[in-house]
Amino acid sequence: MKIQNIDQGEATKVEMAGVAGCQVKQLISERDGAPLFAMRQFEVAPGGHTPHHHHPYEHEVYVIAGEGVILENETPRPIKAGDAILVEPDEIHQFRNTGDTPLKFLCLVPNAANNAQFPPECQD
Repeated sequence: MKIQNIDQGEATKVEMAGVAGCQVKQLISERDGAPLFAMRQFEVAPGGHTPHHHHPYEHEVYVIAGEGVILENETPRPIKAGDAILVEPDEIHQFRNTGDTPLKFLCLVPNAANNAQFPPECQD
């Protein structure tokens, strides 16, 4: 069993095309013995965003702080702390911080997707 407070651990800057002001903290991953899913915390700075992208797997998101929009294809949908979001496989999406404070959310994905997206040095 692993117990980790969300305030523990170091965040890593997300460096990929189409990203601005975004960092990720690996909370639970395959390295911790989780056989199927990874849990990450993303933090998007005011004015920042994730890439406008899609992938062949679903992911679940829970917004823990801040406010913004998630683009569903090109349609902005407002999000705020307390919202739970299902991003379906191959759905084009992007998270944007439209507020004045960091937008923080938990993201759960299959381990295979997490390992492909973030190399081992970003999974501590």
